[in-house]
Amino acid sequence: MLFPFPSVADEESKTESWRLFIADHSLPVVHVVDLESGKEISRFDIDGYAGLSLSQSGRTVFAVQGEKNVVHTLDTGISLSDHGEHRDIELSDPKLLSTVIKGNKPGHVVTHGDDVAIFYDRGGKFDLLSETDLTNGKADIRAFGTTAAHHGVAVPMGNHLLVSVPNMAVPVKDGELPPRLGLRVLDRKGEQVGQVETCTGLHGEATSARLVAFGCEEGVLVVRPGGIDGPKIEMLAYGSEMPKGKVATLLGGTSMQFFLGNYGERNIVLIDPDNKAEPYKLIELPTRRIDFVLDAADPRHAYVLTEDGNLHRIDVVKGGITKSGNVTEPYSKDGHWRDPRPRLVMAGNLIAITDPRHSLVRLVDGKTLKEIRSIPVEGQPFAIVAAGGSGAVH
Repeated sequence: MLFPFPSVADEESKTESWRLFIADHSLPVVHVVDLESGKEISRFDIDGYAGLSLSQSGRTVFAVQGEKNVVHTLDTGISLSDHGEHRDIELSDPKLLSTVIKGNKPGHVVTHGDDVAIFYDRGGKFDLLSETDLTNGKADIRAFGTTAAHHGVAVPMGNHLLVSVPNMAVPVKDGELPPRLGLRVLDRKGEQVGQVETCTGLHGEATSARLVAFGCEEGVLVVRPGGIDGPKIEMLAYGSEMPKGKVATLLGGTSMQFFLGNYGERNIVLIDPDNKAEPYKLIELPTRRIDFVLDAADPRHAYVLTEDGNLHRIDVVKGGITKSGNVTEPYSKDGHWRDPRPRLVMAGNLIAITDPRHSLVRLVDGKTLKEIRSIPVEGQPFAIVAAGGSGAVH
């Protein structure tokens, strides 16, 4: 008698797991909360208050402590691997990795594939390392010069590195940093490829599909992978139809190739890099924007929180607000730029919103825009990232 081979479904169970990594506004701590139970599963004491950056793979969270000149790395304990017709998920305890990365005023951390680039605003350098080596405890850190200290960014892209350039012709006061002039391309040896591309006031970067975009005074600079001559770079000029303003924060679509950016405090803008005639679609907001996020699970949607406490769902295809709902008390944009205000992150079909005034993370349903529950977090929960997904457990 013949017996059939067991199917994949016979040997596995499917699960979805999400973990929220939450940094306090002013205390040196990162809380790790299991989304389903709402319970804190880990707490990591670090050197200072931190900005958080999640790697592309979701395996690593970087706790960037600019005031303490250090970056700590956390293993999320969630590993997703592709197996063709299905995806596996492996769960373990989150942990603080042994490698501590130091430099003068670390700022932006950008991951692209296995590459990690950490830019130091006052160090005149950026570091490049492998995420795999980092998680294995044997990080080989390579330093590259940035011509001069400035508030900038470095983005790995295949065999090349995209690096901001400071404008040294502009006089600055003691203690201040020069503005950004543009973008240059380096090979993996650190040698410049081609000329510096103008991108005045370069700020904000994102990746969508194989493209990388940067916000500039003149428009959005889009970098496409190229051949032996290096990446292809083009400027999407704002043009006369756009009001005065600029993009300074960018998010990149995952399932669809597009970018979403801010455009002043009262607008956001959809950017189609392949629509040369009309690359920009401006969306006016009712009040000033606090934070915004793309929905990876439903790539048609994005969400914007405005200072009146309302959350707005954006249809990125139609280019407009389709639904709004109140989720927090008002948080004014007046005051210092780093005052404690809510931050957003997607975790599956839920939007997690930090509410530092009430020591809560509010969980909002993406369809109804109504709060379904909240998670107490001591102190002032501020920066937040979510690691997780669904997959098969063997």
